[in-house]
Amino acid sequence: MRDIESIKTAGLCLGCGLCAGVGDERDSAIVMQDTPAGYRRPLARRAVPAAQASLIDALCPGVNIVHRDQEDEAPYHPSWGPVLESREGWSTDDALRRQASSGGALSSVLVHLLETGAVDYVLQTGVSDASPLRNAVAVSRGAHDVFVRAGSRYAPSSPLEDIASRLAAPGRFAFVGKPCDVAGLRALARHDPRVAEKVPYMLAFMCAGVPSYRGTDAVLKAMGIDEPAAVVAFRYRGDGWPGYATATLADGTTRTMDYNNSWGGILNRHLQFRCKICPDGSGEFADITFADGWICDERGYPLFEEQDGRSLVLTRTRKGEALLRDAIDAGHIAVRPTSIDSIRQMQPFQTRRKGFVLSRLAAMLAVGRMPPRFRNLRLFRMMWTLGLRENLRSYVGAQRRLLAKRRQD
Repeated sequence: MRDIESIKTAGLCLGCGLCAGVGDERDSAIVMQDTPAGYRRPLARRAVPAAQASLIDALCPGVNIVHRDQEDEAPYHPSWGPVLESREGWSTDDALRRQASSGGALSSVLVHLLETGAVDYVLQTGVSDASPLRNAVAVSRGAHDVFVRAGSRYAPSSPLEDIASRLAAPGRFAFVGKPCDVAGLRALARHDPRVAEKVPYMLAFMCAGVPSYRGTDAVLKAMGIDEPAAVVAFRYRGDGWPGYATATLADGTTRTMDYNNSWGGILNRHLQFRCKICPDGSGEFADITFADGWICDERGYPLFEEQDGRSLVLTRTRKGEALLRDAIDAGHIAVRPTSIDSIRQMQPFQTRRKGFVLSRLAAMLAVGRMPPRFRNLRLFRMMWTLGLRENLRSYVGAQRRLLAKRRQD
């Protein structure tokens, strides 16, 4: 059985909080905390009850990413998972479109759900009240709340850490999370019927990995800010597309850094290990997945010049497709069709990332690390699309890094 200590030791913990969330809703044996390395990790305060331990072994998305064919309602694409329809879209609210990270389509769907009463609230990640540089679980009950929380938060979050209390409390809610968060909640639904009753919609955004809080500190330092406590407000993106990382200081001055340098040059160098073997960066278990609909140059590389935001929108379930159509009909979102083949250009990283999973898992086995359970994800097919040479390079590089980490430990 995989417990939290073995999961952490193997580098498989994602920090989602599900292990804490499936405990006693009043006093779980496990709590989430920030580590010195800047990640969110579980801590067992006392012996974990057998029932909770069994759920952790079966549900932890760091260990278990498994499709069950009977659950899929759409054709399965090897790169992108179940897809009913693919579109490009953006919020018809110009202010929300600018505020959000990638066109505001996700935020507009949330506004639609709240205004129609389809849900009582939205459970998502927002800025912590304790610090503008930290994340926290947030409850949005209206359009203003959604507006304030629009935009990417490239730092650790644990949106499932109190899921038991959410399921026990009155009200239905839409859940917004990273692909791994949604996969964990979807897995919990197979064990707890309250999830289907309380969470009518699960929405995801594509994810390239979770940087540690040290990554945020490194961005601040590159901006010339040596004392994080001097920051009174911070956003990673948004206020344009892709927008700038922006730190506001106590004296009212701001420091900025463009997306290519903040994410591409700094933050993605601070990813946790589990993200580097992720088989699902595209949110395959969601009802709808949203992402940047990057515009590419003639070579097929995304351009990061500032322009009006544009979202890639993938519906994965009949319920998700119906929701999106309702939001379109209500005038919240404007869309146009896009072929599924064009997604490869908009999101080139995700295709290659999934193709490298098996070679990196092989490297884990070679150095004696406990591997995760990934099933029915077309990983062999994705591996062959990259070819033997690319996978051999991936295997050697992953093994070298794992051995170096073991020597450091």
